[in-house]
Amino acid sequence: MKMKNFTYVLLLLTTMGFAQHKVETSIDTTKNKIGAQFNLTLRTNVDTLSQVVFPSGTNFGPMEVIRNYVVDTVKKDNRYELIKRYGLANFDSGAYTIPQLKVIINKKPFLSDSLRVEVSPVKVDTIKQKMFDIKPIAQDDSSHGTMFWIWIVLGILLCAAGGAVVYFLVKKAQQKQTEQEIFKTPIEKATTLLSNLEKKELWQKGEVKDYYSQLTDIARTYIEEVVHIPAMESTTSELIVALRSAASQKNMPIAQETFENLERVLKQADLVKFAKSRPLDFEIAEDRNKIERVIVTIDKSVPTEVEEDDSEAFRELQRQKLMKQKRRKRIMISVASVLFLLLATGTYFVIKNGFRHTVDAITGKQTLYLLEGEWVKSEYGNPSVIIETPKVLVRTNADTVLPKDVMALMKEFQMFGYGSVTGDFYIGVSTNTYKGEQQVDLEKAMDAAISVLEKQGAQNMLIKQETYDTKEGVNGRKAYGTFSRIDSGSRSSAKYYYEMLLFGQQNGLQLITLIYPEGDEYAKQISDRVLNSVELKTVSQ
Repeated sequence: MKMKNFTYVLLLLTTMGFAQHKVETSIDTTKNKIGAQFNLTLRTNVDTLSQVVFPSGTNFGPMEVIRNYVVDTVKKDNRYELIKRYGLANFDSGAYTIPQLKVIINKKPFLSDSLRVEVSPVKVDTIKQKMFDIKPIAQDDSSHGTMFWIWIVLGILLCAAGGAVVYFLVKKAQQKQTEQEIFKTPIEKATTLLSNLEKKELWQKGEVKDYYSQLTDIARTYIEEVVHIPAMESTTSELIVALRSAASQKNMPIAQETFENLERVLKQADLVKFAKSRPLDFEIAEDRNKIERVIVTIDKSVPTEVEEDDSEAFRELQRQKLMKQKRRKRIMISVASVLFLLLATGTYFVIKNGFRHTVDAITGKQTLYLLEGEWVKSEYGNPSVIIETPKVLVRTNADTVLPKDVMALMKEFQMFGYGSVTGDFYIGVSTNTYKGEQQVDLEKAMDAAISVLEKQGAQNMLIKQETYDTKEGVNGRKAYGTFSRIDSGSRSSAKYYYEMLLFGQQNGLQLITLIYPEGDEYAKQISDRVLNSVELKTVSQ
């Protein structure tokens, strides 16, 4: 189980060391000032034929290698003692671990001992010079205000664009409904559309191509509805041939001049649409009159019985077309309204919460969901820890985690957690009391807890420790910092931030742990809220 080593080492308050017989490790001091040099020494005793390769690099874990000395060789009888020295330093205060280093002897690796060192800040003389708190980072108000107004203007423009789209679609649908209104007869429909076309004054506005397109469509639609030939899909020559044939079959007395006028106007329209021709104004007016005369002539030539036979079917066809148009209009209006509402809602939340927050809310970011969800305040363990968390912490069965000899020392032990120590987000609480009187060393206990993180995959740990006292007067210790860990799936390195609070009471320990990805602002807010809510109770007798 992933928590086994963590709990075991924490409760024993000791760390395991592994002796290396081939490599001796030493350091001149375990405490130093910021930037001061630690002198690390590796010694190995080998025969005269052995090949030894000492580690190299710019960093040994969190420590920076500032000096790399030449290997010293001391001959003792028929053997050599090789001595390799390194100058290490760190420029930030805190407790750090120099990891085990690999020394290759005759192509076999041997590990040095890991060492814990402490880098302390430089003391400043506050007697001669008055000290002031560090000023907070000054915000660029002009930039912030500019960005705010950019979002406001962008939101207004998006809303205006959405409104314009809705207005255009509704207006177009209303226009189509007016143009495709059901008329009693096809001739009434054609003459009405011709009258409406003149009222638009398209060619007077320079829209000659659109004018001829609508003009010929009116004529083609009338011929298709009355004579029942595919006028809309036919070319000019095909339409004239089909109309002549239909007139002959149905005994429609249409003069040769009518066919010629219709053909002349259709060809003129083809030149306007495809050859960008521009007829004179009087020619445009004359073409319109020709179309009207063609429609009237065809209407007068249609036999009455044909109209009677087809009038009911025609009206039914028109009714169905109108119903389809109404359904299509309703769908378009609904879609446009939904898009507009989504756009307006998204703009509102972007202005209110910011673009990043809105995107994270839409994509369902876990830590944002936890932060803005319903929090739970509960009491865990004995000595109990009262804490507020975004989710209820789940109890872990300690009997299956600890060895029997360790459990024999315990009067009571309880563990609770949400997430996983090796996962992306973790909140944990553990408490224990001993049967007899026990002296608890919080610093060693915290070091043990931190070392477990290293054994569970934490690398390049940055460790800072400080004392921490609660408002109830319980003494504690706080550790925080960063570490990197290799993801088992993607094999890529990810950086995490951790915070630990450890409290010791008579015969008892209370530990709160939080781990989350570095740079996750929502997780940082969760951590602050959780740690600020901690309340402790004394050990029950």
